[in-house]
Amino acid sequence: MSHRDALLQLKTYMGEQIFGQEQLIERILICLLAGGHVLVEGAPGLAKTKAIKVLSDAIEADFHRIQFTPDLLPADITGTEIYRPETASFSFQQGPIFHHLILADEINRAPAKVQSALLEAMAERQVSIGRETWPLPELFMVMATQNPIEQEGTYPLPEAQLDRFLMHVRIGFPDAALERQILQLARGEARGIEAKIERKLSQATILAARQEVLDLFMADAVEEYLVQLIMATRRPELYSPQLAEWIQLGASPRGTIALDRCSRAHAWLAGRDFVSPEDVQAVAHDVLRHRLMLSFEAEAAGIDPDRCIALLLESVAVV
Repeated sequence: MSHRDALLQLKTYMGEQIFGQEQLIERILICLLAGGHVLVEGAPGLAKTKAIKVLSDAIEADFHRIQFTPDLLPADITGTEIYRPETASFSFQQGPIFHHLILADEINRAPAKVQSALLEAMAERQVSIGRETWPLPELFMVMATQNPIEQEGTYPLPEAQLDRFLMHVRIGFPDAALERQILQLARGEARGIEAKIERKLSQATILAARQEVLDLFMADAVEEYLVQLIMATRRPELYSPQLAEWIQLGASPRGTIALDRCSRAHAWLAGRDFVSPEDVQAVAHDVLRHRLMLSFEAEAAGIDPDRCIALLLESVAVV
């Protein structure tokens, strides 16, 4: 079985466990293939937590859930040094961040000091405690969730924290037909009827798939189109008067890298050996949604990042 077939089998398995969230499943797999982290935003009960649990059940990796609360401390995530009286010395006790898959549930429930404990881990795959630096596993992925409808007792993520997420995915409610399928699935699970994956995906397979994604061919014209999309967020006046009015601050080079890697992963999952402009457009909303800072005028007019990105895609011509 090829690496792509193994990942598609994983995608099918996740689709059998989570109805109506095909986009969420695909985005999680794109982040897994691109070696990045994903922020999922949606109302309670939309299988945000279940998605990462199903993923962890299907691959050979350690999983840990961190429930973010206002009283959480940074050491509760990274770990801390413990004094050993028998040796009269300190030893480091690793925290839950040292697992392969991390679910940061309701990340906006914790204050900025705790949120920032994830910054080094997400960006540099390491944790620094005192004078020591501890490496994280090669396969390391954070999936954070946040509830957009509840504002009391929450702390909005700062731009520096948001930029560490490869994608920001928004999910909505399923339709009536899918709701009935979810109901039937829940009844089956209550009776102990659950789908089992035949063989867990190995870490070696995921890492090899990541290399194939990086080796995917991207034509110069597609790369130029990708770069022009990012340039349009920084110099919007050259592309559209409306964009110039709406965008206050554009995407950083980290956004360019994210758009490149996600476009490659999208094309690879689709079975192509090259990246097309359509792949770039398909992931643009989720990659740029949290990287654009809109002006006061745009927010006052009810303009959201998605509408801004839609205009961006219309304004930048494919080379």
